[in-house]
Amino acid sequence: MIIGKNIKKQYGSLEVLKGVDLHIQASEVVSIVGSSGAGKTTLLTILGTLDRPTSGEILFNNVNITSLNEKKLAAFRNQHIGFVFQFHHLLPEFTALENICIPAFINKTSKKEAELKAYELLDLLGLKQRADHKPSELSGGEQQRVAVARALVNNPKVIFADEPSGNLDSENAHNLHQLFFKLRDELKQTIVVVTHNETLANMADRKLIMKDGAIL
Repeated sequence: MIIGKNIKKQYGSLEVLKGVDLHIQASEVVSIVGSSGAGKTTLLTILGTLDRPTSGEILFNNVNITSLNEKKLAAFRNQHIGFVFQFHHLLPEFTALENICIPAFINKTSKKEAELKAYELLDLLGLKQRADHKPSELSGGEQQRVAVARALVNNPKVIFADEPSGNLDSENAHNLHQLFFKLRDELKQTIVVVTHNETLANMADRKLIMKDGAIL
């Protein structure tokens, strides 16, 4: 589904990615591991279209997304990609339901349809009774599950997750890890996750190890 060809990234004279080749199949969970500074997050943000490579190509279902202009790239990102970060980035003034709906509203989905999808996801993630609660009224694990629901609301082809359990205690981290595989099994979701958590990394269908800007 995703093919990366000779992806390089430089910041001035600093070469962060040194020609990465990779492929991601549909409906698989792929972990990316490596020491700090190996280029994991840089690779993830480039695959997720949040940053552009200095050179190289990324094909997403045979669409060369590196050739899209900013407007088309933003629309592509909204429709096909979901993100989960270490910190949930929920908007504090909105309820769980409203936070989940935001990407759908950006995609010009009707309020009725967006809320219906959001309720379905809250139910799937065991949070239906928390729909009207604001982030400050939710536990850390619940906040991160709301962030996962927000990533899923536009039915993305892939979710990119950057240290998604890094801010959670061991029980909530375990529950989040199990959730990723539930999403793969029940929704055929593709997930690419950067993590320092060895348990999660080893649960993945494939583990990619990065060192010095390259995949070993």
